[in-house]
Amino acid sequence: MLKSSDESEKKNLARKVKDSEIGVPIVYGNIAFWLGKKASEYQSHKWTVYVRGAGNEDLGVVIKRAVFQLHSSFNNPTRIVESPPFELSESGWGEFEIIITLHFHSDVTDNPLHLYHHLKLYPGDESGPMSTKKPVVVESYDEIVFLEPSEGFLSRVKNHPAVIVPRLPADIILPPVPMEDVDKRKRGDANDHPLSQWFDNFSEADELLILAGARQQVQAQIARLRRQLSLVDGQPPQLKAASDL
Repeated sequence: MLKSSDESEKKNLARKVKDSEIGVPIVYGNIAFWLGKKASEYQSHKWTVYVRGAGNEDLGVVIKRAVFQLHSSFNNPTRIVESPPFELSESGWGEFEIIITLHFHSDVTDNPLHLYHHLKLYPGDESGPMSTKKPVVVESYDEIVFLEPSEGFLSRVKNHPAVIVPRLPADIILPPVPMEDVDKRKRGDANDHPLSQWFDNFSEADELLILAGARQQVQAQIARLRRQLSLVDGQPPQLKAASDL
């Protein structure tokens, strides 16, 4: 029995690309604004909990919807967000754990992903007193990895800024991307988000600078300890290049 062209096309789109993976860097967390003089006993903060791209890109190309499970004291504690930005804003006074469940498009995976975030409203001791001008921001970085993605998924996201796509072998020819997906991909950058000025920067270049700075501090501390040990032993300290430490 011959299959229709539509069935054949669906089969090709669902075919797995072996020995490959797609990475999607994400950031999830919350931002909380103290209400100051407007604060009441039960309404001291306005807050937003969210899942975003590491560079604040639109994750709608991968995520179909996000479900936020709030504390049972809230009206309708299960909140469903069907489209990006995947965020939820509320007000209150207490801190609690929020379960964030991500559901993906059908060509990505049928398995949801559960994230756990503890809502933080109040600054730590090192952050100073509460301020209406500077919000409390708590974020976590992670990367979702999809092993052996389908050809349809890979073709749809291969040039999207929110997705890390591997270099493919020359013999793999991906199917064309539907026009509606091309339009969505052009809208993938969401850096004009109203809260973006408060978001942490998780770019790879910044992370490398932080690691380099930490390495220099460790090397300097090792050099100081070696000098102290040499003085205790009565031997002159030996000079070494930083790369040898």
